[in-house]
Amino acid sequence: MEIRKTDAGQGWQWIAGGFGLFRKNPPIWIVLFVIYFLAVIVVSIVPVVGPLVMTLLAPVFTAGFMLACRDVEAGEELELGYLIAGFKHNTGQLITVGGLYLVGSITILGLMMMGGGGAILGSAALGQMQGADPTEVMVGAVGGMLIALLVALALLIPLLMAYWFAPALVVLRNMTAMDAMKHSFFGCLRNMWPFLVYGVIAFILMMIAM
Repeated sequence: MEIRKTDAGQGWQWIAGGFGLFRKNPPIWIVLFVIYFLAVIVVSIVPVVGPLVMTLLAPVFTAGFMLACRDVEAGEELELGYLIAGFKHNTGQLITVGGLYLVGSITILGLMMMGGGGAILGSAALGQMQGADPTEVMVGAVGGMLIALLVALALLIPLLMAYWFAPALVVLRNMTAMDAMKHSFFGCLRNMWPFLVYGVIAFILMMIAM
């Protein structure tokens, strides 16, 4: 599959096109998202296991929404059944996408905690050996934690790029999880400017809505 490169204005077209699909049946779209939101809350309440399960299943639900968008664009009626449509199309590969994202997220979180914890312990040990001011020790520890956080964010961005289009590619193009995430990453990489426009506009609209 050829990855197209679009101009920056496409970022606004993504939002306008999405709103166009929403306008075709606002009540059902709202009900679908409310049910999904409630399902996320209910499952996430379960300690430890709940958030992990929801991360694995998120691409499956996303795929259902993508199938709904495709069919609504083709003129078909929107139904509540689309919420579970992802469980009928390449479910195993969709869950694999969630699993790869989960493993990547846990790995990045672990590295951040190790880096931040190491910065705190290192600053404390150095302060005890040199008799440093506690304030200076604290500043050093906070600085180390900020560096660890920035490194984690730098690693998280490529992971999100690989995840962004993957559910749609799996369910609409019948790709495997690995191929979908690879194409998603390079698709985002080739379209950084429209993504920047999309992100800025979406952030402004979110602030207005809130």
